[in-house]
Amino acid sequence: MIIGITGTNGSGKGEVANYLVDKKGFNHYSTRALIIQEIQKRGLPVNRDTMNTVSTDMRKTLGGEVFHKILYERAVRDGGDAVIESVREVPGADFLKKHGAFLIAVDANQRERYDRSKKRGSSTDYIEFDTFKMQEEREMQDPDPLKQNVRKVMEMADAFIENNGTMGELHRKVDEALEKFIKPGE
Repeated sequence: MIIGITGTNGSGKGEVANYLVDKKGFNHYSTRALIIQEIQKRGLPVNRDTMNTVSTDMRKTLGGEVFHKILYERAVRDGGDAVIESVREVPGADFLKKHGAFLIAVDANQRERYDRSKKRGSSTDYIEFDTFKMQEEREMQDPDPLKQNVRKVMEMADAFIENNGTMGELHRKVDEALEKFIKPGE
């Protein structure tokens, strides 16, 4: 089984992926890690703006589904259950769904997500709340199919998780989502 994770910044996509890896035995494949490798190869600073610029350039050059195609092929090659984090563009979501993957969307209230992002402390998270909101709005609904459209991808999801509670509640919701994907007899 291959599951793609989509959702808003700081919503808990990484925690869903970690839970699937740690408790369910999934292999983890990260879009973010692929983009960061390319940024570093180009000698650029790792920040959200550079990630957007480089990822858009790669999608224009190599196709809108480039990241998810690469990760999907790795997952198939490696075998077993896989989680692909994070699906943020419609062509990538289309590619995964056409190849039988399930898509889980994760969201939470905006201020909570911002606070989580600050605690996470990655190189792209050192921003003010107004910048966080501005970046999110840009990433939520860009009509260019080669850019991020998180809102549209979330609408394509097979399951939706609202993550405003405890870690235990999040894990229970992931288990409930998995039940939708498991066919009788598996």
